[in-house]
Amino acid sequence: MKKYVIIVAGGKGLRMGGDIPKQFLPVDGSPILMRTLSQFHQYDPQMGIILVLPESQISYWKNLCVEYDFKIPYQLALGGETRFHSVKNGLALVPNDPEACVGVHDGVRPFVSHQVIEEAYKAAAMNGAAVPAIPLVDSIRKVDLKGGNEAKNRAEYRLVQTPQVFRADLLWKAYEQDYCEEFTDDASVVERLGHKMTLTDGNRENIKITTSFDLILAEAFLRKNDC
Repeated sequence: MKKYVIIVAGGKGLRMGGDIPKQFLPVDGSPILMRTLSQFHQYDPQMGIILVLPESQISYWKNLCVEYDFKIPYQLALGGETRFHSVKNGLALVPNDPEACVGVHDGVRPFVSHQVIEEAYKAAAMNGAAVPAIPLVDSIRKVDLKGGNEAKNRAEYRLVQTPQVFRADLLWKAYEQDYCEEFTDDASVVERLGHKMTLTDGNRENIKITTSFDLILAEAFLRKNDC
């Protein structure tokens, strides 16, 4: 099975409160996005890595690669108007091959474990589509537009992570659909075709770094691994 991953990194870092896009911020001396690409390359050096960036950020990224002597091989695709369009642009670099599997991963999730990657690709090869997820640990409530709310059984819900992995021909077919605002992730795009998702185990460290607090957690994860 040939493996590909589309790493989408189009964030502007607004919730970080700074001018540098969050994917380029350093964590323990290395930019987040480089850590993310490295995690997939370490898992499988033969994996085809496609990085999707907004055109306005490409020059900055290339300068970072020189500064940090970053030499992991990848292909570059331009970001689109929405995540849907960005993934579609990245998918254009992946063969429409039923024997291949392609994952889509958030560029600001640098701590996905190799086991999570492995299980997702294996499940996608068998069932067509796999989504890593973890159980909720907090109680949850559903709110409505009128200001009401009600308790829900957290055992019936999961927190979704990436990489979401699909058989390449299935993902190609899914992204031939017209864009819809209900497409919140790649699983929702494929699900619109009527294809069911297989849930695999995620890892709690696989956080999406979007706030300053997340940066503190990221540094803590790395300190723990150094011990």
